[in-house]
Amino acid sequence: MHATLPLLEVTEFPTLRRRALSTLQVNLGYRCNQSCLHCHVNAGPNRTEMMDPATLALIPQVLRARGIRALDLTGGAPELHAGFRQLVIEATAQGVQVIDRCNLTILFEPGQDDLAEFLATHRVEVVASLPCYSVANVDKQRGEGVFDKSIAALQQLNALGYGQPDSGLTLNLVYNPQGAVLPPNQVTLQADYKRELMQHFGITFNQLFTLTNMPIQRFGSMLISKGKFNDYVQLLKDNFASGNLEGVMCRDLISVDWQGYLYDCDFNQQLGLALPAATPTARLLGSRPHLRELMHEDPSGRPIRVAEHCYGCTAGQGSSCGGALGA
Repeated sequence: MHATLPLLEVTEFPTLRRRALSTLQVNLGYRCNQSCLHCHVNAGPNRTEMMDPATLALIPQVLRARGIRALDLTGGAPELHAGFRQLVIEATAQGVQVIDRCNLTILFEPGQDDLAEFLATHRVEVVASLPCYSVANVDKQRGEGVFDKSIAALQQLNALGYGQPDSGLTLNLVYNPQGAVLPPNQVTLQADYKRELMQHFGITFNQLFTLTNMPIQRFGSMLISKGKFNDYVQLLKDNFASGNLEGVMCRDLISVDWQGYLYDCDFNQQLGLALPAATPTARLLGSRPHLRELMHEDPSGRPIRVAEHCYGCTAGQGSSCGGALGA
């Protein structure tokens, strides 16, 4: 795995500061039942890093202390964490909207037979990865048989009400390009997805999110191996749109890693760029802010750590965990 941070640290990206915190995005661990080329966390079946019970127990407390209204759970496959369901129960009991970043095939893993019903019962918003509506493209990117399982999972979620009008059960899909290119127009691609999935499989969903591939971790390493890293970063910079700065997710979101440390976003987490410390003394000591600090400290107004990969969120139509910024 090639290191990408040394190639990204020096940047002229504009300075940013935080607004009020509205979303806590938590990576419960790197274990996953898939290993995808575009995965920026390098997750897979052999990863063992998982959040411990003490850190997990802090999450509902922080949600309450900071008045956070959205809990975004990711991984790996977050559902593989033993404490996933109890965390969902505790968060939704507080009236927090829980988002599950789901790869769909997890619904067919051992012990997950009732996962779809559990998500529906607690009205969890499902954000599901489906990189294409073509079997060939999906299986090429994610492995043989993944497309068929993904379609079966979407049909199962639809049967429970997900993506159906007036059900209140939100099902959003995620598209990542397969190579070193920007994603196509989100509105146009969403129309294609809706038409093809309904026509061929009877599947409906709420929105499609197009995400730009970040030049970090597994995808960044692949670009370096193929001699395409600098060209891809330049592509992102050439398509920089300053109007997207207002909507970047790091303004309102904090990312938490499996050990409980805080970052401005999931991408900074994977690069090891921790949230800036709150005080000069803490910065001098090199302290890394931890989840427990959010119990009594408001991060609003703190500077955001930026690097060259930040152009990925601001290129073209923009990109965030909620899809294109201009959509």
